[in-house]
Formats: sequence, C-alpha cells, structure tokens
Amino acid sequence: MTIEPFERSTDPWHEVEQHVGHYGAPYFAPDIIDRAEGSYIYTEDGRKILDFTSGQMCATLGHNNPEVVQTIRTTIGRLDHLYSGMLSRPSINLCTHIAQTLPEPLNKVIPLSTGSEVNEAAIRMAKTVTGRFEVVSFSRSWHGLTQASAAATYSSARKVGVPCAPGQFAIPTPYEYRPDFTDTEGKLDWRKELDFGFDMVDAQSSGSLAACIVEPILSGGGILVPPDGYLAELKKKCHERGMLLIFDEAQTGFGRTGTWYGFQHDGVVPDILTLSKTLGGGLPLAALVTSDEIEATARERGFTFYTSHVNDPLVAAVGCTVMNVIERDNLPSKAAQKGDRLHAGLQRLVETHDIVGDARGRGLLQGIEIVKDKQGKERSAALGDLITRRCYELGLHMNIVCLPGMGGVFRIAPPLTVSDAELDDGLTILDQAISDVETGRYRD
Repeated sequence: MTIEPFERSTDPWHEVEQHVGHYGAPYFAPDIIDRAEGSYIYTEDGRKILDFTSGQMCATLGHNNPEVVQTIRTTIGRLDHLYSGMLSRPSINLCTHIAQTLPEPLNKVIPLSTGSEVNEAAIRMAKTVTGRFEVVSFSRSWHGLTQASAAATYSSARKVGVPCAPGQFAIPTPYEYRPDFTDTEGKLDWRKELDFGFDMVDAQSSGSLAACIVEPILSGGGILVPPDGYLAELKKKCHERGMLLIFDEAQTGFGRTGTWYGFQHDGVVPDILTLSKTLGGGLPLAALVTSDEIEATARERGFTFYTSHVNDPLVAAVGCTVMNVIERDNLPSKAAQKGDRLHAGLQRLVETHDIVGDARGRGLLQGIEIVKDKQGKERSAALGDLITRRCYELGLHMNIVCLPGMGGVFRIAPPLTVSDAELDDGLTILDQAISDVETGRYRD
C-alpha cells in the first residue's frame, strides 16, 4: 500500500485516533496543517492563522524562509548525512561562525540535534571535567526529557514513577510578580532567595557539586527574567564551589531577546553554552559551546557524546544560512525594537483587563499571566485555556504554558521577521479574545 506524504483522506481524525500516539501534549490543534509561510500557517480547509509561537519557538526566520529553502535544495543534492567521524565544510563553517559571535573563552563548538540532547551533552561534559555528579537548576526549570536533562527539569514530567539521575538539587526561581522572599517594600529580595537556595544545596550536597544549568530567561517556567545582577551572583556562587555554569539558550539565542545571546544582557559568560531551537530555522539543530580548556580536559578524561547525526552537513548548512540572515538583516536590533512594540501592546492589556495580571519578557520572547483578578493574583489555567481557544478561532495561534502550577501564562514568540502590522494584528486578536472570555461572551 502506497500513501503519499500529503495525500488527503476523508476522515483524518479517525486515523489520528487509530494510529497517532500521544507524547505528552495536552491536546492536538483542531485542524490539519497543510502549509506554512512567513508568520502564518494554513490549514487544509483554507484557514490562515497568525503564528505567535514560531512553530515550537524554532522558525526563527519565519516558516519556510526562502533562503533556508534554497539552502536545503542546494545541499540535499550534494550532502545530506555522513558518518559521525567525518567533517564537511558546512559543519566546520557553522562551528566557526558560532564561535565568532561569542566572547572569549567560548570557542569550541559541537553540533548536535535537539535541546534535550545538547543539554544532556553539556551536563555529561561538566560531570566529566569536574569528576563530580551533582547538578543544580531552578525549581521552575525545563531543560528536556532525556535522562540528565529531565533530571534537571522541575516544572513538569518528574512524577511519572521513573527515577531520575542522582544528585539533583533545585533552587528557588526568581519570580518578581510572585516573590517568595521579599524586602521591606514587599518586592523580591533575590539576594536573600539565592543565598537561601545555596544554603539548602550545601546542606544536601555530598560534596560532589558539578554544575548549575539555567536559562537566562525561563520560558517553560513562565517567561521569568532574573533581576539585574542575579546571574553574576549565581556564577560567583557556582565558582566558589568548583561548579561549572551552563546556560541553556534554546529559546534566547540568536537574536530573539534583542542581542545575539540572552546572557549578553547581563554580561555574564557561562562555562558551557547550549544552543538549539533558534539555530536551525525550523530544522533539528543544536550546538554545545565551551572553552579550549574545558573541551581539552573533557577529551583527556574520555568525554564521549556522539550520535548518528552529529555534524550532519544538511542541517549545518541551514544553520549557516540562518546566522547569515540574522547578521545581514540586523535581526537582533530589530527584535529589540519590535519587542518594545510588543511589550507596549501587552502592557496595555494589563492596564485594560482585570484578568491580565502581568506582562514581562525581553525582545520577541514575551509573556502575559492570566489571573482570576488583579487583587487576588490567583493564576487561572482555565481562563488561559479559553483565551487560547478563542484566539485560535479568531486566527491567532498562541502557546499557553500547560505545566503544573504554571497554567495561565502565555509565551509569545513570533518569528524575528514578524512585521509591525502582524504584531498589531496579533495584539488586536488577543485583546478581543481576552475581552470575550472576561465578559463571558465566550465560555465552555
């Protein structure tokens, strides 16, 4: 029996029910997607939907960017996949270009495929270099679902009856809208919170602290931006204990926050940097970056992390194109400008709707938190779900954080190529959807 890739059937949802397995997503979108272009996706029945998620935050240059498409067409006829021990020009050039965009001492690059995979490699490298095994991450972290990356993830998927890697410690997540530690004015006292976190780590550690892995902006945790000075103090605490600091820039790298990398806002350079989503322009591509010293020590001590698709030339060529376009079109600066426009629109929603409690983020990685009302600040996953559904009906795809305890926070991450008009259209639809839910015109 032959079935063509885009062949249509009379009842696709019956086939989904019969043959498509569930992998953790709370639900599938109610339409079959036929194609995508720029900031839009198109359904089989002809609907045009503005995509404020860049796919899975990966379509940095928009869907099916013409230059990415041309690179794929050119490369696939020349090189697609090679033995893991072979190098190609696209792979070498990708590593070189990444290193050139980073400050010293980050200059050694290992290309891989996905965010979970590259975080797995980074944690393994830190353990190899330090000879230790304990890992620290935020209490609202998301770093992946493979063994070590899942063990460093606290926001979801821990309570499934599967033991995680030993030696895992969580520290409190700095959350200015909902502070756990406050000063005399009721504002977040992040220094006290960070001191408390590491006091707890020290109390629980067996003396084998290897690494701390964090996102410069916590995305799955609810678009949480650490306060100024926080990451510098975090690095200091790590180095005092002989730990390596890993920054997971799956969603903050390559211009999205208004600079090439999220850590540049804070002037704090990690020991190991992991990159994924935003590098591949929609294709699976990731990279681990570290210093000569750490890479050499890891190699001497037998560090091993190769996969069937390490250094693959096809996706490396795409990564080169993505970086060239970002650089040529000055997209980090444009993301900062568009981010200001987006944030101003989101802040207006905070001011005009009682169920929008907070707007936060940086560049084109922004979020709003939906609450039952501003006075109580009680987060409302139910209202968030309704707004998500209403937005979709009106032609806007939004991503609601569905993790336990974080429901009701929207992650807004349109492509870096989004136009001002598209931003305004999305904000208009979002405003209407919130109004429809808030007034009861739209309900279950």
